[in-house]
Amino acid sequence: MWLKIQILLLYCIANEVCMAKQLDSKRNFPGGLYSVEDGGFAKRNRTKRNLYQGRSCMVRGCCTGRDDDCSFNIVSKAAICYCDQYCTSGSPGPVDCCADYWDVCDHPVGPTRSDEPWPPPASGCYKDGRYYREGTLIKDNCNSCKCFNSLWKCSADVCLVRQDLIQGINSGDYGWKAENYSQFWGMTVEEGFRKRLGTFPPSHSLLNMREAPGKSLPEEKFPAIFSATYEWPEWIHDPLDQRNCGASWAFSTASVAADRITIHSKGQITDNLSVQNLISCDTNQHGCNGGSIDGAWRYLKTHGVVSYACYPSFWNSHLGPSAENHCYVSSEYGKNYTDGPCPNALEKSNRLYRCASHYRVSSKETDIMKEIMDKGPVQAIMRVYEDFFLYKEGIYRHTQKAGSKWKTHSVKLLGWGSLPDKKGQKQKFWIAANSWGKSWGENGYFRILRGQNECDIEKLILATLGEP
Repeated sequence: MWLKIQILLLYCIANEVCMAKQLDSKRNFPGGLYSVEDGGFAKRNRTKRNLYQGRSCMVRGCCTGRDDDCSFNIVSKAAICYCDQYCTSGSPGPVDCCADYWDVCDHPVGPTRSDEPWPPPASGCYKDGRYYREGTLIKDNCNSCKCFNSLWKCSADVCLVRQDLIQGINSGDYGWKAENYSQFWGMTVEEGFRKRLGTFPPSHSLLNMREAPGKSLPEEKFPAIFSATYEWPEWIHDPLDQRNCGASWAFSTASVAADRITIHSKGQITDNLSVQNLISCDTNQHGCNGGSIDGAWRYLKTHGVVSYACYPSFWNSHLGPSAENHCYVSSEYGKNYTDGPCPNALEKSNRLYRCASHYRVSSKETDIMKEIMDKGPVQAIMRVYEDFFLYKEGIYRHTQKAGSKWKTHSVKLLGWGSLPDKKGQKQKFWIAANSWGKSWGENGYFRILRGQNECDIEKLILATLGEP
């Protein structure tokens, strides 16, 4: 009798061990060693687990490789599911993954496992699988978010970089493509207007300035494509980066003046002009908080500026924000050199460069083309909408996808061309240099519709003859 009881007990123990091995077969056997019976049990178990449609991995976080602690206890189902990569591997398949694993962990930008203790505290907030304590402040693009009563409370500013706007432009037939620029990430549209533009709207006196008489020619008399960079190689200066300094008024003026001086001197003077000299020393302007282009031209005529090598842009950034308002060179009317040495000690020449009076070019398309072809690049003002910041390539035109707010900007026009669009219709464009660095647009340049006064690009054109 005792022998029969022992045999019965051994049979029960063996049966329990066998069932335990089946339950843990996915986690304790190498891939490929499962039996047919294991696979059948796994399928039944998977069906049972998938009845639970909770947010397991979204709460727990995801883990790489095999991590048996990366699990979620489903109390109502008396089961455990996993959020590690191992749950998807081997045969008979993903039987022990949590139901939301595929939406949360199998996504390219899915959250990673939190380092916070488990189980998580009752209060606090989660974002992208990471735990944040109550009262935590975080930055979400251009908006600030605070964890309050386990919910995120965020500001609602319009961000300069918006993925929906980029996708809307790129999926449409607008003739140009948009890009996500890291230098604009975290900025609001208003901050972009303030920090990346800086040209004041033209005054009434400037808008009433008489246009110089043009020597108009029929459009067919002009070359189909023209660029000052090819007409005068080595004489046209590359786009600079104004960074977060609202001084396009100074960058566009100095660039056009430097090109015109070089062309007028037939290459005897090739120095780029110091934008920082204009920003810091023209006391009638507002530095990185904006200025007028006609005021910049007057300063170049009366005071002059040194070369870019003598007084580089932002050379004094290590001195703090207030340093941009301090002028490190002095110039007096009639003198050709500054009173002291260059701020950049490596440059010895402190020569001042002046230019002749500025004049207004006719707004007629062919008159602008003739001016550029005969005398060099010109300065133009334009309206900038929020979509312009995202320009990457193509022929720009303002899209209705963007808002209606705009601010004034100034750029350098240096050529033109035309290309057929997808429908075979000719699209004419201007070639322009911006001041947002070479990582923006087409190596610092952009193309914009020509002959339609797109964004007021042909409304006000200024130039100079070069040195007086």
